[in-house]
Amino acid sequence: MTQKPKVDPHVGRLGYLQALVTEFQETESQDAKEQVLANLANFAYDPSNYQYLRQLQVLDLFLDSLSEENETLVEFAIARVKTVKSVPVCANWILNWQPLGFRIKL
Repeated sequence: MTQKPKVDPHVGRLGYLQALVTEFQETESQDAKEQVLANLANFAYDPSNYQYLRQLQVLDLFLDSLSEENETLVEFAIARVKTVKSVPVCANWILNWQPLGFRIKL
C-alpha cells in the first residue's frame, strides 16, 4: 500500500490534492495508482472540492484512466465520471472529451 504523500500540513486541501495528482502521474506501482485514484475519487463526492479538482485537471485523470488496462482504475474512473456528470461544467468537459475517438454519452 502506498504511503501518504509528503505534504506540508499548512498547504491545505489544494496542496494535498496536488501531491496526490503528482504521485499518480509519477508512480510506476499499479497498487499506488489505485490507492491514489481512489483517494482523488473520494474528493469528487464533495462539491466544495470541484474548484480544486478542475484546477488540477483531475477530471482529465479520471477520463484518461478509462483507457487503462488496469480494470480497477477503469472502475474508479467510471464511478467518478458518473458522480461529477451532474455538475454542468464537468458535464460539458466530459461531452467534449474525445482523445479515444468517441464521444461519451451521459
